[in-house]
Amino acid sequence: MPPVLAILTPENNDLYRLLHLVHILAAIIAFGPLFFYPKLQRAGQTAEVAKLHMRLVFPALVLLWVAGMGMAGVGKISLAGTPFITATILLWLIALAISWFMIRPALADNSDDDTRRIMAAGVGITHLILVVSLYLMIFKPGGYEFN
Repeated sequence: MPPVLAILTPENNDLYRLLHLVHILAAIIAFGPLFFYPKLQRAGQTAEVAKLHMRLVFPALVLLWVAGMGMAGVGKISLAGTPFITATILLWLIALAISWFMIRPALADNSDDDTRRIMAAGVGITHLILVVSLYLMIFKPGGYEFN
């Protein structure tokens, strides 16, 4: 069996696929609503957006990591020896920090243009992180290394 297909062995196939589904759904939930934040904020819905961010988006971002690490564990993938996963974990940490330190405070305080600019910058950076992470997860540059 080729090494890349070793991830899907009969012993862990179902668990791996379940974690993969949770990982993808968490990514959709974590990044999808960010596309609507600027429009909702302009409409005066900042309190609702802040609740959505802290009750749905931020937990989904954490679940994204949990499911991804579960997949790496079930697949016995070496995180240090797999550059695309290591890079994506670093990008996830940056997205988490931006979500907590830029987007969340800007949603809570919608009083001036500076906070709107901070939120727009945070959302833009998060979208860039999403695109780069999707590239890394789809094309897997550097390949896999197994434990």
